[in-house]
Amino acid sequence: MSQIEKYSVGARAFHWISALTIFALFGVGVWMRTLDYYHPWYQPAPELHKSFGILLVLLIIARFAYRFYNKPPAPLPNHQAWEIKLAHLVHGILYLGLLIIFVSGYLIGTSEGRGIPVFDLFNVPALIEPFEDQEDIAGFIHEWAAYILMGIVGLHVAGALKHKFIDKDKTLNRMM
Repeated sequence: MSQIEKYSVGARAFHWISALTIFALFGVGVWMRTLDYYHPWYQPAPELHKSFGILLVLLIIARFAYRFYNKPPAPLPNHQAWEIKLAHLVHGILYLGLLIIFVSGYLIGTSEGRGIPVFDLFNVPALIEPFEDQEDIAGFIHEWAAYILMGIVGLHVAGALKHKFIDKDKTLNRMM
């Protein structure tokens, strides 16, 4: 069992920067769907959304690399086996949801056979030949995966709040 009390500063930074970025990208994604062609953000908003999405992919990759070398603290003694398994399942679903969103976002951005510009600094190349209705199919998956991800995030937050206010343990404090 690990004797570490809290998550490391790096793990906490990765967690909260990822969380804020995910919430921002979700909010911007929902907002972009309301813009008409003549809105001044009609073109820049999707470009920023894609650029920050690519940065989130890089952040998540870095987070996995960091996690490989920096083990998290062990579960608290009051955590039940089912809670630990459920926490692992929810985290796995969160990462699976992010993967689906990343792949579908990539397919939307490369649907015309062009790469995805990231803040006009570099391009993520289009590596596959576009297929029929790629943008529509990937867009449908991207949108629904984002909504489902937010539901799973809600479960994650509810679990943290349960530990804080019902169990009155240090689970949430370890990530603050």
